[in-house]
Amino acid sequence: MAIKMNLNADMAEGFGAYNIGDDSGILKIIGSANIACGFHAGDPLIMRRVVTEAKQNGVTIGVHPGFDDLWGFGRRRIDMRPDDLECMVAYQIGALQAMAAYSHVKVTHLKPHGALNNMAAENSEYALAIGRAIKAVDSSIIYVALAGSEMEKAGHKLGLRVALEGFCDRQYDDDGNLTSRKIPGSVLKDPAVACKQVIDMVVNNFITSRNGKKIPCKVHSLCVHGDEATGVATARAVREALEKAGVKLVPLTEMTLD
Repeated sequence: MAIKMNLNADMAEGFGAYNIGDDSGILKIIGSANIACGFHAGDPLIMRRVVTEAKQNGVTIGVHPGFDDLWGFGRRRIDMRPDDLECMVAYQIGALQAMAAYSHVKVTHLKPHGALNNMAAENSEYALAIGRAIKAVDSSIIYVALAGSEMEKAGHKLGLRVALEGFCDRQYDDDGNLTSRKIPGSVLKDPAVACKQVIDMVVNNFITSRNGKKIPCKVHSLCVHGDEATGVATARAVREALEKAGVKLVPLTEMTLD
């Protein structure tokens, strides 16, 4: 039986007159789109446009919540009370549900953005706050979590469906967390390098850290960053490499999650 895998991308990350990334190009390659909801990026018009295009391409849509940090693109760490964070995430879920209603599609998953994702991977209170927001608004939404993270634990503790995520275009530290973007080389811009990492994750079930440590892993979904200039080329190369390896690319909703 062929291995099934989902390919996702962070999208709709422009704001007003400013476009970031080639959303239309990536939507022709991926199976699931993570839609920015106006806090770190995105606005109602961009959200609605990307949701509409996603439907046209058979791509499922998910919430991509971030800190209220337009200036820093959501990549600056912010200390918050967990209950405040829970409300902030719930608010962003509702925003995407409203835009999704125009296209008569369902919000299927949630994947935190940037610093929120990094902090929730390490901080159980943040991870649980995100999970509680999902459970309160729509418990059928899939919690997309970095494999081996506090988010994975929180999702299972709350009885949510959890999809384990790997990254096509990011380096890893020895503890399995993502290497800080402050470190040169933390973002993989060479599609060939990204493809090797992806095949190792999906077919061989391990990640090689930037220090050469092999970390066992299991992933359901692979992320490519749509805001990177190399995003479309990386996504296309990764898809081709996976298909060549006999992997079947499917929307996140068609993955078997345990």
